[in-house]
Amino acid sequence: MQTRFSSEALTDPHTRELEKILRSCVHCGLCTATCPTYVTLGDERDSPRGRIYLIKDLLETGRAIAAEDVAPIDHCLSCLSCMTTCPSGVDYRRLVDATRVRIETSYKRPFGDAFLRAVLVRLLPSQRAFRATLRLASIGRAIRPIMRRLPGLGPRLDAMLALSPETIPPPDSGPRVSPPPTSQAGTRRRMALLTGCAQSVLAPQINAATIRLLNRAGIEVVLPKGEGCCGSLAHHMGAEKRALKQARADIDAWTRELENGGLEAIVVTASGCGSTIKDYGYMLREDPAYAEKADIVAALAKDVTEVVGALNLDFSHGRPLALAYHPACSLQHAQKIVDAPKALLRRAGFEVRSIPEAHLCCGSAGTYNILQPEIATTLRNRKIANIARVKPQAIAAGNIGCIAQIASGTSTPVVHTVELLDWASGGPAPMALT
Repeated sequence: MQTRFSSEALTDPHTRELEKILRSCVHCGLCTATCPTYVTLGDERDSPRGRIYLIKDLLETGRAIAAEDVAPIDHCLSCLSCMTTCPSGVDYRRLVDATRVRIETSYKRPFGDAFLRAVLVRLLPSQRAFRATLRLASIGRAIRPIMRRLPGLGPRLDAMLALSPETIPPPDSGPRVSPPPTSQAGTRRRMALLTGCAQSVLAPQINAATIRLLNRAGIEVVLPKGEGCCGSLAHHMGAEKRALKQARADIDAWTRELENGGLEAIVVTASGCGSTIKDYGYMLREDPAYAEKADIVAALAKDVTEVVGALNLDFSHGRPLALAYHPACSLQHAQKIVDAPKALLRRAGFEVRSIPEAHLCCGSAGTYNILQPEIATTLRNRKIANIARVKPQAIAAGNIGCIAQIASGTSTPVVHTVELLDWASGGPAPMALT
């Protein structure tokens, strides 16, 4: 792609980096075939190629951002399917992330949109606030017809209510660590587990299953004090200062554990969080106090299937259950983990069936299913229809957002991969199956 940046603009290192990415695009359009929004809407502006042209124009001209510029960027799910498809290696993620930050800092959104985004970026990362909000959802369901008519907010509030569970686990049902076990080799193995935010409220059994699974392999699991939201939600909404603040807090918590007892890995059970933590080195590359520590943490971060796949576990308790495996975008496109989860489930005795159009997003994408409910629902229904074609008894997924999104539209149980692996190695049956 030919660019026309002024020499003055290219004195800025951020602009030079983005200009280099823009120049790597060859206009081939292969990305359009795998982009969920283009497949759904059929509008070139809502394709990666269309957004790249828009971002190029914004960067070259330096003009003020208008409402028609914001919509295509907001429509992007950041699923990164385009990066998996791109033959030229265009780092689209950096382009759209930088544009989101610029929108957040320089564009004045309509009040309803700005208000909801401000609430979400503060609400979801706080376990206490998120739990309290879910308790209030029963009131919202009672006045749902009224809420739907609220200008600018109605459809989004309705989407929030549709996703909220009718019951939530009590606060004391979270995972507990057991005394440090000794591995078969007699050596001490120690790993940290990301507790996270929304998942800990909605499905604490996922981390509990992970602890049991790792303990059986002789691994001590620690839950570092001071660790919280990874910053992923704020990062994808362009609230970069908040995202980096949350990232630094987590890095501090994990660094203390590294210094006080060592860590073999930081185990992540929500693949959306994992893709962000693995990117900490880039996100904090210009922070002299955190750049090195961020690189260390990013290298230690592992999806739970990466860790369990390397363990010698007894899966003799597995059942011949027919599973449709849903590969989360943050796992297959961002982290490039494609076959390992399916191989693990097969090793555990399950029959794994691949889903047609598995590369397409389910519509969850962090807060996307709230902020863009119409597109998200279309993608969810398409995903569920493809899942139904393989006639599974249950659906396996590795990200809480995908689990909640898909479960909101189907009666087929949706279970985290690690719950199934725990079950196959002697743990309790997953809650969704009972």
